[in-house]
Amino acid sequence: MAATAMPLNIPRRLGQREIDLIEQLAHCQLEMTPRQFEAKWDVDRSQIAALCHCSLGNVKRWFRTDDNYRSPTKYHRRYLALSDLYLEHFDRLPLELQ
Repeated sequence: MAATAMPLNIPRRLGQREIDLIEQLAHCQLEMTPRQFEAKWDVDRSQIAALCHCSLGNVKRWFRTDDNYRSPTKYHRRYLALSDLYLEHFDRLPLELQ
């Protein structure tokens, strides 16, 4: 007798609350510059690179003051802001987020 395949995961339906939260997140302006993050947290540039999922060379260019300066992308600034929130509020997060 063959076993009937059961779905492993049935997605949860979105209620109005979740739809509203998705809309808010989609338009969220949450950002933190590498300089702001470094001023707040005692991190080195390799740690910033790890948090932003990029190379150390990229991070070093974010701190340059010459023609080799490159601006961090919105993606990188968002990662730093989320990292700041995580570090700041870690103890208040649910266990599954810790």
